[in-house]
Amino acid sequence: MSPSALLPALSVLLLCCSPPALAFVSEPALSRAACRDDQFVVLDASDGLVNLSVNGVLVQDSVLACQKLRFYFRSGCLRCGEVSDAWRVAVKQYCGEGSESSHATSHQNVPRKLLRQSTDNSSRKDYDPCGGLSLHENNQDTSDSSENDDHLLAFPGVILLCCGLMFPCFHAERKEASRNDAASIQRNTIESVSSYEVSMSSEKVPPTPHRIPPSPSRFAPSPQVARVGSVNLSIQQILRATQNFSPSFKLGEGGFGMVYRAVLPNGTVVAVKRAKKDQFAGPRDEFSNEVDLLAKIDHRNLVRLLGFTDKGNERIIITEYVPNGTLREHLDGQHGRVLDFNQRLEIAIDVAHALTYLHLYAEKTIIHRDVKSSNILLTDSYRAKVSDFGFARSGPSDTEKTHISTKVKGTAGYLDPEYLRTYQLTPKSDVFSFGILLVEILSARRPVELKRTPEERITIRWTFKKFNEGNIREILDPLLEDHVDDEVLEKLLSLAFQCAAPTRDDRPTMKEVGEQLWEIRKEYGKSIRKV
Repeated sequence: MSPSALLPALSVLLLCCSPPALAFVSEPALSRAACRDDQFVVLDASDGLVNLSVNGVLVQDSVLACQKLRFYFRSGCLRCGEVSDAWRVAVKQYCGEGSESSHATSHQNVPRKLLRQSTDNSSRKDYDPCGGLSLHENNQDTSDSSENDDHLLAFPGVILLCCGLMFPCFHAERKEASRNDAASIQRNTIESVSSYEVSMSSEKVPPTPHRIPPSPSRFAPSPQVARVGSVNLSIQQILRATQNFSPSFKLGEGGFGMVYRAVLPNGTVVAVKRAKKDQFAGPRDEFSNEVDLLAKIDHRNLVRLLGFTDKGNERIIITEYVPNGTLREHLDGQHGRVLDFNQRLEIAIDVAHALTYLHLYAEKTIIHRDVKSSNILLTDSYRAKVSDFGFARSGPSDTEKTHISTKVKGTAGYLDPEYLRTYQLTPKSDVFSFGILLVEILSARRPVELKRTPEERITIRWTFKKFNEGNIREILDPLLEDHVDDEVLEKLLSLAFQCAAPTRDDRPTMKEVGEQLWEIRKEYGKSIRKV
């Protein structure tokens, strides 16, 4: 029998023996999308429900449908800010609490049990960045999963039976095809291993009280924060949200302008930055271009931009709200507790990761040029987020080249001396500021302490003198009660001095700084376990 004669019979056999999780499509389509080799459609169903079709096949198993949806979101084929309401309904129907019962009743012809409700609601339902229900794995009973596995195992058996019948016809062609496919399989395997290694690189070291995971860099977007444009407010709405920029809503002042806390009509708390008048020097197109650039910054250690308004005499930026104040406030003891050494080290690593992202992984090289403790915001879990991009400027794609400015901007004590002298800005200018910040984190002293004696007014000079004298313990914040190994402290201070070198050629890159901090972090973890 020829292969062409067997194909109709094979089609009928597959149709008859398909598992109950699959059926063919007849409903009208509500929304279509594609992901790799999958073409998937949300179909209209009765009673406000929807169906999911993959490559023309209707998926009637809600667990399988949820797994598919989860894969599409994780792969980036579906994005929270872009999906239609049909996809949100599909997520809620297939992956939400009680999704099993609702979907089972809509397909009563499917012979499968309802999944038993878990006693732990948190394992069945969570919230994703879309504001809908979670795409995490559902915890199920062994008996339920085994029944679903029976369906899945039946289908390969049918395929094997068909292949056995057709084997004599395709034996000759298979030999040649197998040789051609070998190279393709090998390439795909290498690519799969590479992507697996990349995806696992940020998960190799689980976080503990004395260990933190390596930098998520470009692979870790800010969690639970909507994309730019998701917050669209008029000037009148902003005035209501801040009670006409009431002083009681004021959070502080940054390089861009005054910062206010605002509550949106839906209850979301955001930060509203109102531009100073000197921020109006550039044309509106320049401001819009800068906002568009900043909107593409996506890292968990950088404050996300949510929206902006540029009308009349007002230029306003809306960002995520970080609730736990600034690093400087915590070093000053304004929040009632002293940061321990472990928290300070984690904050330094977070800031290094954020600056590395700006310098290397943003669409263009971005130089913050105002890195300081009051621009480091802390979350409730004491993770750092770098804020205030009012001074941020895009630099050249070649990070060794310079960005020439006609006006020096920044904060006294943190400014790169070469930038002051030449007006040439490079990523190494941020490295200098980070070195000053690292000394500040360890000592809790500001870069310039005018009320101290002349020998102690410039903190970096005083620190270097104490270091050379061997009095490194005198550098540490006197409020710190943690035991810190001398070798760990020496390495941290040496790294700070490298960053604050007078010439940029003697400074490491922020990527190198982050790597050194991570090694010091591991050494600190070992030292405290010995105590």
